[in-house]
Amino acid sequence: MSSRINRREFVKTGAAAAAAIAAVPATVFGQAPAVVTRAARPLVVSAANGNHYKNGGPVTGVEKAFQMISQGSDVLDALVAGVNIVELDPDESSVGYGGLPNADGVVQLDSCCMHGPKKRAGGVGALEGVRTPSLVAKAVADLTDHHLIVGKGAQEFARGVGFKIEDDLNTEKSRKAWLEWKRRTDPDHYLDPAKRQQAGLLATLQMAREGLIEYEHVFGTINCDGLNARGEICGVTTTSGLAFKIPGRLGDSPILGAGLYVDNEVGAAGSTGRGEANLYGLCSFMIVENMRRGMHPKDAGMDILQRIRKNTIEKRLLDEAGNPNFDINFYVLNAKGEYAGVSFRPSTYAICTENGPQTLPTEAMLPLRPRT
Repeated sequence: MSSRINRREFVKTGAAAAAAIAAVPATVFGQAPAVVTRAARPLVVSAANGNHYKNGGPVTGVEKAFQMISQGSDVLDALVAGVNIVELDPDESSVGYGGLPNADGVVQLDSCCMHGPKKRAGGVGALEGVRTPSLVAKAVADLTDHHLIVGKGAQEFARGVGFKIEDDLNTEKSRKAWLEWKRRTDPDHYLDPAKRQQAGLLATLQMAREGLIEYEHVFGTINCDGLNARGEICGVTTTSGLAFKIPGRLGDSPILGAGLYVDNEVGAAGSTGRGEANLYGLCSFMIVENMRRGMHPKDAGMDILQRIRKNTIEKRLLDEAGNPNFDINFYVLNAKGEYAGVSFRPSTYAICTENGPQTLPTEAMLPLRPRT
């Protein structure tokens, strides 16, 4: 038999050899690939305020993020640009500029971001004077070896890397709400700390019932997670925290595993609502772990809501039926592009796909509780 091959056979043999080499893991040749990519359908999932506020512009936060992802921007850059719209909108009183202040009338902001492909995260807590804490959180991830910087240190870091520091982030709306809250709680000069705390919460909820502040903004936040066509996943959460909180209080939003968690091979989850309930179980992390075990985003989130329900045993946190008297929502997506919004009580969340932005009802565990 002749050992010579013709040109067609040579091309077929070379193609087969190239395919075989491509199938060998890069680690065989001494270098692992930086990112394992996979085809996916671009998607943005967010708290409902991500498809409501526009800050005077033509698009909402989820629209902005999806547009940038579709045009090839880094996923985290796109998500942060999306939540910046919400942070900067003075009408949104649970996030950024004009967020409801703490008990001393000072706006303190928290944020966290995670970049799935780069395995990098950053956060800031009790940050004063910067309208866009999500950008400062991203700077922590990009420019330092740390995850979380808080208080005065967070402000000095922001100043040092070029952010403008403002004396006061209150708007006329947020300051008016704080003054009304002070009027309702301070005149009695409570000496019993427990009664003082209860009076503050009751005043806040009464103001919400009267329409002076939005009920959703008492615990309001925005979480926004996204997936691009290469299967890269990122997330960001940003908030002004609990309305009229104790100065310096941090909730779940800036904490990895609580307010946000991302694993590029699995998915992402983030939250809004009562941060202390979420912190107790690092629930966003647990939702992602549920998806790692094969659970659908909806089932992964509902399972963790059930855990929070079981762990809520203090009478002050229970309603007349023995269920949690607070709200908590989770926004979840997986690496396949499946997603869900889940909550204790009926609520809404936002998505944006190639079909445009939508506000959808969450999967709720409990019936709507009258706010009387």
